[in-house]
Amino acid sequence: MALRVSSISTLAIVPNFLHSRAGTRASSLWAVSHNTTPKIVAHRGFSGSYPELTQRAFEKALELPIHGIECDVRLTRDGRVVVFHDPTLIRTAGVRGRIDFNDYNDLRELNVGTKEDPQRIMLLEELLELMQDYPDKHIYIETKHPTPHGPEVDEQTFRMLRYARLDDSPNIHLASFSHRAVRYFTDMAPELETFYLFRVREMRWNKKNRMFSRPYGVGPALQHLQLHTELLGYRGLKTYTWTVNTPRGMQWCADKGVDVMATDLPDLALEIFGNHTAVATD
Repeated sequence: MALRVSSISTLAIVPNFLHSRAGTRASSLWAVSHNTTPKIVAHRGFSGSYPELTQRAFEKALELPIHGIECDVRLTRDGRVVVFHDPTLIRTAGVRGRIDFNDYNDLRELNVGTKEDPQRIMLLEELLELMQDYPDKHIYIETKHPTPHGPEVDEQTFRMLRYARLDDSPNIHLASFSHRAVRYFTDMAPELETFYLFRVREMRWNKKNRMFSRPYGVGPALQHLQLHTELLGYRGLKTYTWTVNTPRGMQWCADKGVDVMATDLPDLALEIFGNHTAVATD
């Protein structure tokens, strides 16, 4: 089956890793003195310096002395679990089309890297295989919703983890903006940590959804968490926040005792936290 995409001649696209980081580098003034250092998670891999969600971005992140990596997963038309954030291909692959309208064998022909360093869309199973080379690292897997596949993306993700005998691994963490997805994972794999995510635009914390999903932790965006500090350690749950890309934001997370912090710039976080990072990698 031919790939269902349309090429475009000129892209006004600037990936995360191409943005200038002038003014974001750490200085000695930002040395963290707080005893609680957040665990550093590389958001979509080392996406501040490499194309997001590619093998290269994950490899570079896993080489750092950090807690782990974060990824997003979706289903292709033929039911393969791929590591991809957007529902469409335009931003990172440079072509028009949808992940769920195409089979994986066609999608794998696309370049989601650079001209000098081509990268293809990864399967979740490939990323899990890569993780085997880094047994001390953790992975946070977010299933994307809403989706035409409904709960199938959650079911397929769980089946893959169970097949790989990772459905009770302390290094696997699952997250979603769907409270139904989080509840599914909590029921099917109670040994795994689950996080219920929510965005800045969700101005009201939905306690009913939190109770239904029964997560191990809450995952508000940093801006939301700063506005609603009562969510820190809500009812004894862990706090996972994203996406923290400034020294000020990282310092705030340390001062407030955030448990896990996702960032596009794990190298910056290591500069900010210095030697304290070693205590937050397990």
